Amino acid sequence: MRHTTFDVGAGRSMWPALVIVAGAALTTWFTCITPFVAFSVMAATTLSRRGGLVLTIAAWLANQAVGYGMLHYPWTVTSVAWGVTIGMAAVLATVAAQEVGDRLRPAPLSTRGLTAFVAAFAVYELALYAMAVSSLGGAEAFAPRIVGQVLLVNAATLVGLWGVHQLLTTVRLAAQRRRGVRASSAPVA
Repeated sequence: MRHTTFDVGAGRSMWPALVIVAGAALTTWFTCITPFVAFSVMAATTLSRRGGLVLTIAAWLANQAVGYGMLHYPWTVTSVAWGVTIGMAAVLATVAAQEVGDRLRPAPLSTRGLTAFVAAFAVYELALYAMAVSSLGGAEAFAPRIVGQVLLVNAATLVGLWGVHQLLTTVRLAAQRRRGVRASSAPVA
Protein backbone atom coordinates (compact mmCIF):
# COMPACT_ATOMS: atom_id res chain seq x y z
CA MET A 1 0.00 0.00 0.00
CA ARG A 2 2.92 2.33 0.57
CA HIS A 3 3.96 4.45 -2.34
CA THR A 4 7.46 5.81 -2.32
CA THR A 5 6.41 8.74 -4.48
CA PHE A 6 8.60 11.21 -2.64
CA ASP A 7 11.79 9.19 -2.29
CA VAL A 8 13.78 11.24 -4.79
CA GLY A 9 15.09 14.78 -4.70
CA ALA A 10 13.51 17.75 -2.98
CA GLY A 11 10.11 16.04 -2.88
CA ARG A 12 11.43 13.59 -0.33
CA SER A 13 11.33 16.21 2.40
CA MET A 14 8.51 18.34 1.00
CA TRP A 15 5.67 15.84 1.63
CA PRO A 16 6.54 15.05 5.27
CA ALA A 17 7.15 18.74 5.95
CA LEU A 18 3.77 19.58 4.47
CA VAL A 19 2.04 17.00 6.69
CA ILE A 20 3.82 18.32 9.78
CA VAL A 21 2.87 21.93 8.94
CA ALA A 22 -0.73 20.79 8.29
CA GLY A 23 -0.72 19.08 11.69
CA ALA A 24 0.46 22.22 13.43
CA ALA A 25 -2.02 24.42 11.55
CA LEU A 26 -4.96 22.09 12.14
CA THR A 27 -4.09 21.97 15.84
CA THR A 28 -4.83 25.68 16.05
CA TRP A 29 -8.07 25.27 14.12
CA PHE A 30 -9.54 22.14 15.69
CA THR A 31 -7.69 22.28 19.05
CA CYS A 32 -8.94 19.01 20.53
CA ILE A 33 -9.72 17.15 17.30
CA THR A 34 -6.38 17.10 15.53
CA PRO A 35 -6.89 14.57 12.72
CA PHE A 36 -4.18 12.12 13.66
CA VAL A 37 -5.97 9.26 11.91
CA ALA A 38 -5.77 11.12 8.60
CA PHE A 39 -2.06 11.83 9.19
CA SER A 40 -1.50 8.19 10.14
CA VAL A 41 -3.19 6.86 7.01
CA MET A 42 -1.31 9.25 4.73
CA ALA A 43 1.98 8.43 6.46
CA ALA A 44 1.26 4.71 6.13
CA THR A 45 0.22 4.88 2.49
CA THR A 46 2.81 7.27 1.09
CA LEU A 47 6.02 6.45 2.95
CA SER A 48 8.06 3.45 3.99
CA ARG A 49 7.12 1.73 7.24
CA ARG A 50 9.84 3.58 9.15
CA GLY A 51 9.17 6.87 7.36
CA GLY A 52 5.46 6.62 8.15
CA LEU A 53 6.13 6.11 11.84
CA VAL A 54 8.66 8.94 11.95
CA LEU A 55 6.19 11.27 10.21
CA THR A 56 3.40 10.35 12.63
CA ILE A 57 5.63 11.07 15.61
CA ALA A 58 6.82 14.36 14.06
CA ALA A 59 3.21 15.45 13.43
CA TRP A 60 2.35 14.58 17.03
CA LEU A 61 5.37 16.54 18.32
CA ALA A 62 4.32 19.55 16.23
CA ASN A 63 0.81 19.23 17.68
CA GLN A 64 2.17 19.16 21.23
CA ALA A 65 4.49 22.12 20.58
CA VAL A 66 1.60 24.20 19.25
CA GLY A 67 -0.71 23.02 22.01
CA TYR A 68 1.59 23.79 24.91
CA GLY A 69 3.47 26.69 23.29
CA MET A 70 0.71 28.65 21.54
CA LEU A 71 -2.61 27.38 22.83
CA HIS A 72 -1.41 27.18 26.43
CA TYR A 73 -2.51 23.64 27.23
CA PRO A 74 -2.24 23.23 30.99
CA TRP A 75 0.98 21.72 32.30
CA THR A 76 -0.72 19.12 34.47
CA VAL A 77 0.00 15.44 34.86
CA THR A 78 -3.35 14.58 33.24
CA SER A 79 -2.80 16.91 30.29
CA VAL A 80 0.70 15.55 29.61
CA ALA A 81 -0.55 11.97 30.05
CA TRP A 82 -3.30 12.63 27.50
CA GLY A 83 -0.70 14.08 25.13
CA VAL A 84 1.45 10.95 25.41
CA THR A 85 -1.64 8.75 25.05
CA ILE A 86 -2.66 10.58 21.87
CA GLY A 87 0.85 10.13 20.46
CA MET A 88 0.82 6.41 21.24
CA ALA A 89 -2.66 6.05 19.73
CA ALA A 90 -1.49 7.83 16.56
CA VAL A 91 1.47 5.45 16.26
CA LEU A 92 -0.84 2.46 16.76
CA ALA A 93 -3.18 3.88 14.08
CA THR A 94 -0.25 4.18 11.68
CA VAL A 95 0.79 0.57 12.33
CA ALA A 96 -2.82 -0.56 11.79
CA ALA A 97 -3.01 1.32 8.48
CA GLN A 98 0.34 -0.15 7.40
CA GLU A 99 -0.74 -3.70 8.26
CA VAL A 100 -4.09 -3.39 6.49
CA GLY A 101 -2.40 -1.90 3.44
CA ASP A 102 0.13 -4.72 3.32
CA ARG A 103 -2.52 -7.42 3.65
CA LEU A 104 -4.73 -5.88 0.97
CA ARG A 105 -1.94 -5.10 -1.50
CA PRO A 106 -3.69 -6.76 -4.49
CA ALA A 107 -6.88 -4.73 -3.89
CA PRO A 108 -7.50 -1.38 -5.63
CA LEU A 109 -5.89 1.63 -3.95
CA SER A 110 -9.28 3.09 -3.03
CA THR A 111 -10.24 -0.13 -1.20
CA ARG A 112 -6.90 -0.28 0.61
CA GLY A 113 -7.09 3.39 1.59
CA LEU A 114 -10.65 3.20 2.88
CA THR A 115 -9.99 -0.03 4.78
CA ALA A 116 -6.78 1.41 6.25
CA PHE A 117 -8.75 4.49 7.37
CA VAL A 118 -11.45 2.40 9.06
CA ALA A 119 -8.86 0.23 10.83
CA ALA A 120 -6.74 3.22 11.90
CA PHE A 121 -9.79 5.10 13.19
CA ALA A 122 -10.99 2.10 15.19
CA VAL A 123 -7.55 1.48 16.71
CA TYR A 124 -7.03 5.17 17.51
CA GLU A 125 -10.41 5.65 19.17
CA LEU A 126 -10.22 2.34 21.07
CA ALA A 127 -6.76 3.18 22.41
CA LEU A 128 -7.96 6.59 23.61
CA TYR A 129 -11.16 5.15 25.06
CA ALA A 130 -9.24 2.44 26.93
CA MET A 131 -7.08 5.07 28.61
CA ALA A 132 -10.10 7.26 29.37
CA VAL A 133 -11.99 4.52 31.18
CA SER A 134 -8.97 2.90 32.82
CA SER A 135 -7.06 5.83 34.24
CA LEU A 136 -7.30 9.29 32.68
CA GLY A 137 -11.03 9.98 32.76
CA GLY A 138 -12.93 11.79 30.05
CA ALA A 139 -15.03 8.90 28.75
CA GLU A 140 -17.82 11.40 28.08
CA ALA A 141 -15.73 12.61 25.11
CA PHE A 142 -16.62 9.33 23.38
CA ALA A 143 -20.31 10.08 23.00
CA PRO A 144 -21.52 9.11 19.49
CA ARG A 145 -21.94 12.75 18.41
CA ILE A 146 -18.38 13.63 19.40
CA VAL A 147 -16.90 10.49 17.84
CA GLY A 148 -18.87 11.35 14.69
CA GLN A 149 -17.29 14.82 14.64
CA VAL A 150 -13.83 13.30 15.05
CA LEU A 151 -14.59 10.89 12.21
CA LEU A 152 -15.78 13.72 9.95
CA VAL A 153 -12.73 15.90 10.66
CA ASN A 154 -10.40 12.97 9.97
CA ALA A 155 -12.23 11.97 6.77
CA ALA A 156 -12.23 15.54 5.42
CA THR A 157 -8.55 15.97 6.29
CA LEU A 158 -7.70 12.66 4.63
CA VAL A 159 -9.46 13.72 1.42
CA GLY A 160 -7.63 17.06 1.47
CA LEU A 161 -4.23 15.50 2.13
CA TRP A 162 -4.80 12.86 -0.53
CA GLY A 163 -5.63 15.60 -3.05
CA VAL A 164 -2.50 17.57 -2.15
CA HIS A 165 -0.43 14.40 -2.40
CA GLN A 166 -1.86 13.63 -5.85
CA LEU A 167 -1.17 17.21 -6.97
CA LEU A 168 2.43 17.07 -5.74
CA THR A 169 2.92 13.70 -7.43
CA THR A 170 1.56 15.06 -10.72
CA VAL A 171 3.82 18.13 -10.54
CA ARG A 172 6.86 16.00 -9.70
CA LEU A 173 6.19 13.57 -12.57
CA ALA A 174 5.65 16.44 -15.02
CA ALA A 175 8.94 18.01 -13.93
CA GLN A 176 10.73 14.69 -14.37
CA ARG A 177 9.27 14.28 -17.87
CA ARG A 178 10.33 17.82 -18.76
CA ARG A 179 13.87 17.15 -17.53
CA GLY A 180 13.90 13.88 -19.47
CA VAL A 181 12.79 15.62 -22.66
CA ARG A 182 15.44 18.33 -22.24
CA ALA A 183 18.12 15.74 -21.50
CA SER A 184 17.16 13.61 -24.52
CA SER A 185 17.10 16.62 -26.85
CA ALA A 186 20.48 17.93 -25.73
CA PRO A 187 23.24 17.67 -28.34
CA VAL A 188 25.65 14.83 -27.87
CA ALA A 189 29.27 15.96 -27.71
